[in-house]
Amino acid sequence: MGTPAGFRQRQEVMDAPRLARTLSRIAHEIAERHPQLSAVALVGIRTRGVPLARRLARLVKGASGLEPQIGALDITLYRDDTTAIAPNPVMRGTHIPFSIDGRTVVLVDDVLYTGRTVRAALDALIDFGRPARIELAVLVDRGHRELPIRADYAGRTLATRHDEIVQVLLSEEDGEDRVLLLGKAREPTRRAASPRGKGKARGPRRRR
Repeated sequence: MGTPAGFRQRQEVMDAPRLARTLSRIAHEIAERHPQLSAVALVGIRTRGVPLARRLARLVKGASGLEPQIGALDITLYRDDTTAIAPNPVMRGTHIPFSIDGRTVVLVDDVLYTGRTVRAALDALIDFGRPARIELAVLVDRGHRELPIRADYAGRTLATRHDEIVQVLLSEEDGEDRVLLLGKAREPTRRAASPRGKGKARGPRRRR
């Protein structure tokens, strides 16, 4: 994933080691909160929520000895802003090869922003059954919520502006692990050209 046109890197929020430590902490929190991990499933929201869910599942297993079930959720048809994102949205498909009835389902995503992605994920998930509980784990919570949604597990809470972008890069999708804060690139200021004949005042000409 390249830098979007018109933006530049403003801050490196996480490098690879810090991202790994953050996921490890979230995994330990999940394991501590849910001793009965056989009744817990991690469902990643496509795209980057899926590799994050897989990593978290491995880390939870390392912390507890039990690996929760893993699923992938495509929310494309449930969004209320599909046409604003792309004229022809790409469907990647949902894969939940187990029953979610009576389970605790932890939705996993990379960035929590307005809450509309999570709302769409809740609608999509309910079509597959009735979980006992739904929780949310995100790598970055950047604020600016438009809906009453919050994360149960947040790797980093980051103060941002509306015109900034939080870009999450993962080795599975992008070849590297980093989290960047991008801001709009400033256009170079152009000096106004001086009107012809109105440059610097010239001194008297020296006679030779």
